[in-house]
Amino acid sequence: MTVTVSKVIKRFLLADFAVAFKVGLQYFFRPKKTLNYPHEKGYLSPRFRGEHALRRYPNGEERCIACKLCEAICPAQAIVIDAEPREDGSRRTTRYDIDMTKCIFCGFCQEACPVDAIVEGPNFEYATETREELFYNKEKLLDNGDRWEAEIARNIELDAPYR
Repeated sequence: MTVTVSKVIKRFLLADFAVAFKVGLQYFFRPKKTLNYPHEKGYLSPRFRGEHALRRYPNGEERCIACKLCEAICPAQAIVIDAEPREDGSRRTTRYDIDMTKCIFCGFCQEACPVDAIVEGPNFEYATETREELFYNKEKLLDNGDRWEAEIARNIELDAPYR
């Protein structure tokens, strides 16, 4: 009895098909791993680096002391700060701009800040229609901080043992 090469190949292909079909059926009946994105959101680490925000103290005063460490350490030169002294002798920013089109989300600004004023928050959904909307000024950053303060504070608290 002679077996031709084509018969041998057919047997291997049929065996491979049977194995692949069995694996496919195993995964077919398992629960799905995908998320229905706009309605379901996945887990975000407390260290996630999203949209920037300027934080305030609980009394409502902004945290930034205008030390300009974040501006100095930014490798993309995306941060611009102007500051003036106030009547009480402390320095506060008059201008705090971030060009989000330049930002590389390295987190150096957040790490350099001695008072946790500038943070990269949990928001990753900030798509815009125009480029100008990605130039953040002080008011926009403070608004982001006010909107996300509860989650930012919780993430900083969870990350505190590793800092």
